Amino acid sequence: MQSSSDIAVKPARAPASPSAWAGRGAAVAAVVAAAGLITVYDTVTSSVHAQRAPDAQQTIETPYGRAPLSFADIVEKTKPAVVSISVTNGKKRVAARDDNQDEQGGGIPGMPNLPEDHPLYKFFKNLPKEFRGPGDEGGPGRRGGPQPPSLAQGSGFVISADGYIVTNNHVIDDASAIQVAFDQDRKYDAELIGTDPRTDLALLKIKDAGSETFSFVKFSTEKNRVGDWVLAVGNPFGLGGTVTAGIISAQGRDIGSGPYDYMQIDAAVNRGNSGGPTFNLDGEVVGVNTAIYSPSGGNVGIAFAVPAATAIEVIEQLKKDGTVSRGWLGVKIQNIDEDTASSLGLKDPKGALVSDVTPKGPAEGAGLQAQDAILEVDGAPIADSRDLARKIAGYSPNSKVDVVVWRDNARKTIPVELGRFPSSSEELAALQDGKPLSPKVTELDQLGLSLKPAGDEDGVTISEVDPESDAARKGLKAGDVVLEVQGVEVKSPDDVIDGIKKAQSKDRGAVLLHIQSGDSKRFVAVRLKKG
Repeated sequence: MQSSSDIAVKPARAPASPSAWAGRGAAVAAVVAAAGLITVYDTVTSSVHAQRAPDAQQTIETPYGRAPLSFADIVEKTKPAVVSISVTNGKKRVAARDDNQDEQGGGIPGMPNLPEDHPLYKFFKNLPKEFRGPGDEGGPGRRGGPQPPSLAQGSGFVISADGYIVTNNHVIDDASAIQVAFDQDRKYDAELIGTDPRTDLALLKIKDAGSETFSFVKFSTEKNRVGDWVLAVGNPFGLGGTVTAGIISAQGRDIGSGPYDYMQIDAAVNRGNSGGPTFNLDGEVVGVNTAIYSPSGGNVGIAFAVPAATAIEVIEQLKKDGTVSRGWLGVKIQNIDEDTASSLGLKDPKGALVSDVTPKGPAEGAGLQAQDAILEVDGAPIADSRDLARKIAGYSPNSKVDVVVWRDNARKTIPVELGRFPSSSEELAALQDGKPLSPKVTELDQLGLSLKPAGDEDGVTISEVDPESDAARKGLKAGDVVLEVQGVEVKSPDDVIDGIKKAQSKDRGAVLLHIQSGDSKRFVAVRLKKG
């Protein structure tokens, strides 16, 4: 069979005469008959025509299942539910000195570190600023000023008629504003319902939709197999509504981002596809595109997606509570190889070895020790450290489980009441190091402030001020304490949020804050950001 490239490079020829075509037809028929293929050819032809009925999905039945003649029907069915996501990160950053600048501020901002005698030095120096990296308008040597809000793009998909949207946590992380756009250029603002950094999933909801309903897709509950066809739809490089096709390349991949397994696909996935869906031939979501393996930064045919089964569990909790609660044992663990098993007196290299116990965690309170080999949890055998992490995470906080360990050449059962898995990497790190948790910072983008509890003192403390906010222009600074909002005493950052909501409900353009700076107190009216 000739490839399209073979046909394209062949020169055009004059049409053959009818007699010549007749002769060729007879010869071809004879060859096909000799090979015993006429019956197969006729069957395929009739199947093709049968599958091209107006409302039929363009697939064909083979001895090994369905194969697509075209993905157009699936795309037409699913594409209206896929959105492009634009995120504004309102945090102002102060840029550090570039590696291409010397201590005196020399060099070309955003360009390679080239000496002045390099043949390409003048080329880069004379490039228009839009082709350079981020830098101040003032040119070389003047960096370190506030940077404008950063923009990010990703993908997502609608899972209900009232506008709930699934995407990746890293797409909307630190977002101050989220906008979703459908393929028909319809754009909506969206609010964040909840996130789960451990699986990199997030749930959004379209705001101010009124009674409007949206096209949506469902997660697949069927088990997929390696080799199944899949379609990826998303917003790579800002090109919304892009469709690519491939197969499931592998299952159960460990990509080093937690205990959960990922599905590998070879459909082209690039930057901007994050959070978009992977569909099967039934138009159901089998995975949420999350990461790619790429030495070059572009698609090389290896992409990873959160499997539908994992996503379903996470999204249900996010929709209900806005967060995901998992059991927590409070140990650092590692795999058991053959040498380790031999040194412990274990017959098989299975289980998870406790390398450290978190101070004041559930494991320490129950009596687990470093060098314990955890073999079972509630009668379920443990294959390795990732298996243990998955099993423990599957329990709710405060669940009581029986942990079987190997200690001193004997099995021992230890009952443990699980704790709640820390909600952030900072909280987990603090617990593992035995340090007290730092006060939780609440960001209030509408005021341009970040707040944290003031400890035993009254009010809440300002931890950070957006340098371009009205609060900064009014002289508020880190360390100031907010005592009241709209005349109401403040005891936590949530009280400040409530005060803002009350001001908005009365169409107030500003919020009156009672501020303490050192030993002095004053009232400051801070304008609220619009939107």
